[in-house]
Amino acid sequence: MIRRLGPSATFAAAALAVLAVAAVGAPLVEALMGLDAEAVDLFGRLQPPSPEHPLGTDELGRDLLLRLLYGGRVSLTVGVVAAVAASAVGTAIGLAAGYLGGRIDALLMRLADGVIALPLLPLLIVLAAVDLTKLGLSADAANSPTVLLGRLVVLVTLVGWPTTARLVRAATLSLRRREFVQAAQALGYSPMRIAARHVLPNAAAPILVATTLAVGNVVLFESVLSFLGLGIRPPTPSWGNMLTGAQELIWESPRLAIWPGMLIFVTVVSVNLLGDALRDALDPRSRRRSSGG
Repeated sequence: MIRRLGPSATFAAAALAVLAVAAVGAPLVEALMGLDAEAVDLFGRLQPPSPEHPLGTDELGRDLLLRLLYGGRVSLTVGVVAAVAASAVGTAIGLAAGYLGGRIDALLMRLADGVIALPLLPLLIVLAAVDLTKLGLSADAANSPTVLLGRLVVLVTLVGWPTTARLVRAATLSLRRREFVQAAQALGYSPMRIAARHVLPNAAAPILVATTLAVGNVVLFESVLSFLGLGIRPPTPSWGNMLTGAQELIWESPRLAIWPGMLIFVTVVSVNLLGDALRDALDPRSRRRSSGG
């Protein structure tokens, strides 16, 4: 049974819900404001907040609020999709390692150890700097927002699965000794069916927690890569490349850096708070500790 989430987790969930709804509703906000998020107005650059531009304008005269909302669509999408993809890969590998055991377990876990030992951020920077035109893509396709977003998701998935794999493996090693798994084995069910229908549902708690916590890390990675010019590239906004555009104007117009930086901070902290709360709520041992048992 799941405990009720505490006030900090409730606040975190509410903050994430507000950010998600605001990002999804960006086109509606754009229509209501009667503005174009991509319209450049050099005569109106760096305007302070006003009724027409609630958060002011950026270095090219674009409405900052709309840029933040559209940037949230990119940053949050990358975070959620990449975290889910990495968890899916890690879950499959962890199930195979934990249930089959033997040489397969040893091989997969040594592979996971090797990935974990790699310097993650430098590796992502090197991989993100690969010229996709050398792989056969046209210059327009290689620089399209969809391809750049997909590349980020693939890169994070390739290096982000070991944590989930190790958690799922540990849960699988425990579950495969349980009576219901042994009964399924005695009935002659295939290992794939037992793993998918009997082990995986009972290992859902650590998978959910790992996925939740991974979202915050992916948002940070996307922001760093975009800040370095290796992620989502302008004019498509993301919170990371908005910080890149603001770095030369930090003294002249600090709000250009404060707003995207604050949204990244709120998102990461909220996701981590929610992940910690889910871990405590889904872990029976934490419930016993909290009750003094």
